[in-house]
Amino acid sequence: MDGAESTTEPDTDPETALPGLDRATDDGRPEQGAPLLIPGETCWRIERATRFAIFVDAADYFATVKRAVLRAQRRVLFIGWDFDPRIQLDPLDGGPPEDDRLGAVLERAVEQNPRLEIGVLQWDLGMLRALGRGLAPIVLLDRRTPDRLTFAVDTHHPVGGAHHQKIVVIDDCLAFAGGIDITADRWDTSQHADGNPHRRRPANGRGPGRPTGPWHDATSIMTGPAARAVAELARERWESGTGERLEPLDEDRACWPEEVEPLLTDVDVAISRTRPEHAGTPLVHEIELLWLAVVAAARRALYVESQYFASRRIAEAIAERLREPDGPDVVVVNPWTADGWLSEKAMGTARAAILEDLREADVHDRFRLYTPVTEQREHIYVHAKVTVVDDRLLRIGSSNVNNRSMGLDTECDLAIEAAAGRPGADRLAETIVGFRDRLLAEHLGCTPDEVAAAVAHTGSLVQGIERLRRPTGRSLIPFEPPELGPADRALAESEVMDPEKTPNRWRRIERFFARRRRPRNRVRS
Repeated sequence: MDGAESTTEPDTDPETALPGLDRATDDGRPEQGAPLLIPGETCWRIERATRFAIFVDAADYFATVKRAVLRAQRRVLFIGWDFDPRIQLDPLDGGPPEDDRLGAVLERAVEQNPRLEIGVLQWDLGMLRALGRGLAPIVLLDRRTPDRLTFAVDTHHPVGGAHHQKIVVIDDCLAFAGGIDITADRWDTSQHADGNPHRRRPANGRGPGRPTGPWHDATSIMTGPAARAVAELARERWESGTGERLEPLDEDRACWPEEVEPLLTDVDVAISRTRPEHAGTPLVHEIELLWLAVVAAARRALYVESQYFASRRIAEAIAERLREPDGPDVVVVNPWTADGWLSEKAMGTARAAILEDLREADVHDRFRLYTPVTEQREHIYVHAKVTVVDDRLLRIGSSNVNNRSMGLDTECDLAIEAAAGRPGADRLAETIVGFRDRLLAEHLGCTPDEVAAAVAHTGSLVQGIERLRRPTGRSLIPFEPPELGPADRALAESEVMDPEKTPNRWRRIERFFARRRRPRNRVRS
């Protein structure tokens, strides 16, 4: 499937049929209970997490990964887009920097535990990026480390594609998955303090590394069957990248880090994937189908954090909802510019073109695209991939709102849904919307309660944010796209650098959820 299909989708077309949507109406639930998470379509599978939490920004995540690796008993797998063993994991701890570097931590872990094996799988072109930072090739690192510490390069992807998952698995019982790469530039706290001395590139042998800018990111941690499912996905990726098959670990032990406060306990977690068509493996685009489903189902507010906003298919779906007189507010939080000239040419021009169409569709003033700034108004780079739909669904993962994340790169997203009528749904709904308010409070320099009060008072996510935005200090700034010249406009419209690779199923999904949207006049979200 090398190109986009027509937007006209007859119900009988087997290429666009979504039988799971039809099955979702046959379970006797009221219309408002139609699920967003459907195994085999919008997700791979749904498993129970005994404990689940989210790390916002990398400081606590890196420190927790360090402790988890040193406590590991049998196996640690790192599956990533990029990897830098020179970075410090917990610079706030105060110990010797050389002992805190990721490579030293991994070596110490295998030295102190003769049963432990550690594998690190990195995207092959990510290795080329690392060479540009002065890092020795992974293949050379592999020769210098203990036998039970393996560095490998993943070449199993289509031309132009990338392995983009960010997964760490400890003993098949504890899993981290989301958007944070364990590499340079990612470390920051949620304060995003101007001039934080710990926010810098690794030393390169010629003195301390250069300072880096503020960085916003997010990832998750879980135990239970959900963690074992993520471990299965990691083992599959390890086998496809290295040819080595790893057997699951049967030992079941309490592995949740007690220093981490769970956000949720005993909650169902859905795993959605993108896997490109390659070397005989079929296309999997559950992530795109979930994106279309959440746009179609949103009734009051759709909140998105993403590194890119460049998928025309998703933008066109949002535009349809914006034209509705009673459609949802849509808020997107993006970085001011993409990371690097080529990315900005590919994704920045696409974003500018898409925003022109969305602003034309936004006849009811319900759309905003913001970028966050620090106290001194420095732009914060947004790398998080988070979506919150009303008080109904929370998604966190590796996928961006661009075409390659929908069909060309390998991706892993997790989602939690507060399904109407199920035990604990109201409490789960409060947690979902509370997490969104916590993110907005970080960006706006206020408290989650202030966000909740502003949204409740105005009855609108957009207007609540507008009430809290400040002209100075920490805040969100509306993004103004640059004027596109003829060459940039042609590049954006051609999608040559970010091609669509999936069939378009928006119309069928939209029709299904249009008949089943819950009324807007219920709890605030």
